[in-house]
Amino acid sequence: MRAKHRHIMREQLDETFESLNSVRGLHRPVKGWLRSIREALGMSGRQLADRIGVSQPRVVQMEKDEISDALTLKTLRQAAEAMDCVFVYALVPRTSLENTMRDQAKIVAKQRFSRTSHTMLLEDQVVSDDERRKMLDAKMEDLIREMPKDFWSEKS
Repeated sequence: MRAKHRHIMREQLDETFESLNSVRGLHRPVKGWLRSIREALGMSGRQLADRIGVSQPRVVQMEKDEISDALTLKTLRQAAEAMDCVFVYALVPRTSLENTMRDQAKIVAKQRFSRTSHTMLLEDQVVSDDERRKMLDAKMEDLIREMPKDFWSEKS
């Protein structure tokens, strides 16, 4: 995918994520969504089982599996529909995708720049802090535009 298309895609997704800001702090209830909603509705495990078309012990297992993150998306969707709920699945970035890209570009640029700086130091070519910052910013922009294959290999 071309850099321009990736940038547009990031912008569009970031706009979508703006509307999901309120869910970032949302946490699953201690008993899990399935059991909490079922109990709030006054629905027994047997009644939910009948609505989904499974056995009552399967509902108990589903509720346990949700807590241990072992329940499939398909099963969550079926249970949600049986309780007249909408199943929502999303990955919501902690920050914008653009910021995530910039943060990673900064990590990669600093690591590459430190190797270059070492070579420059050995050759007695010292640059000022302002020049170093400008070089780092330029390298970050290059990395974001070019997206080398090892872009996500570097970790902080």
